[in-house]
Amino acid sequence: MSTVAQPVTATESSARQSVTLAGALNRALGDALEADERVVVFGEDVGPLGGVFRVTDGLAARFGESRVWDSPLAESGIVGTAIGMAMNGLRPVVEMQFDAFAYPAFEQITSHLAKMRNRTSGRVGLPVVVRIPYGGGIGGVEHHCDSSEVYYTHTAGLRVVTCATPADGYRLLRQAIDSPDPVIFLEPKRRYWSKETAELTVDGPALHEARVVRPGRDVTVIAYGGMLATALEAAEMGRAEGYDLEVVDLRSLNPFDDDTVTASVRRTGRAVVVHEAAGFCGYGAEVAARLTEQCFHHLAAPILRVTGLDIPYPPPKLEAHHLPNADRILDAVARLQWEDEPGA
Repeated sequence: MSTVAQPVTATESSARQSVTLAGALNRALGDALEADERVVVFGEDVGPLGGVFRVTDGLAARFGESRVWDSPLAESGIVGTAIGMAMNGLRPVVEMQFDAFAYPAFEQITSHLAKMRNRTSGRVGLPVVVRIPYGGGIGGVEHHCDSSEVYYTHTAGLRVVTCATPADGYRLLRQAIDSPDPVIFLEPKRRYWSKETAELTVDGPALHEARVVRPGRDVTVIAYGGMLATALEAAEMGRAEGYDLEVVDLRSLNPFDDDTVTASVRRTGRAVVVHEAAGFCGYGAEVAARLTEQCFHHLAAPILRVTGLDIPYPPPKLEAHHLPNADRILDAVARLQWEDEPGA
């Protein structure tokens, strides 16, 4: 992996507008196609249909079938084709229709896409973006609601990012397409239709940086993707219980922004990590380990995790019991050894 992501040099911006996450991602793809003729977009049904979630809506008509096209239903072939294109100077952006649909492409991603730069001693980079709608909360079933982030974060050579809001989705996707490294771009399906009034611009945190989205005094709640809004909901509910929660949006899962996250935890002295994926060997385990190693003498309580259950993704009627919610986050906050506080 290149050590530093190349910055997006052009700054496209627009007036503030009400936009959904899906709309912001569509805008990012359109602006990238407009700005760089090397960018191509392909995948299953991304052409005239505009994708299952309409993220590519209108792009095929606007840029033509030589820039945006439908692929066969063969995920391994999609990524393998993108690798070949990138080796010959293009910047492919491919879509895996659902999270678990990407598993047939796993060998191409982990054995070739991630390894090529190291395999060639830095001579061949692969600027490929693999977009993956992921996570639950849409009433889907298994293969349509997986949180598969750790499969990719465990693979050296991949950047793994996930967006949580429309404005940051636009910024992250433009930065990912501009990166010289392969990027796994995770899109939380449950937030595709969430709206925000914002200016869509590449200005802001870099591709590898986390951000504090809500300052607080008592506990750092660390979240990403679809769980960021849930963490913010918990923070608002926590006011009534006397907790002032700081919320950090990780954005980049690999590399991990140690500076931003450890600064927050050292300030609050307590931390809760939230994600949809199963807890056992989940991403939160890595976060808790890193923070313990770097913040041990600042911690007033063990770092806790609020995660999905250690089960295959449940049927739609049961997913509310599986997915973390604000009440479960506040239950974890209440278990952070407040009884040890002076005067408690």
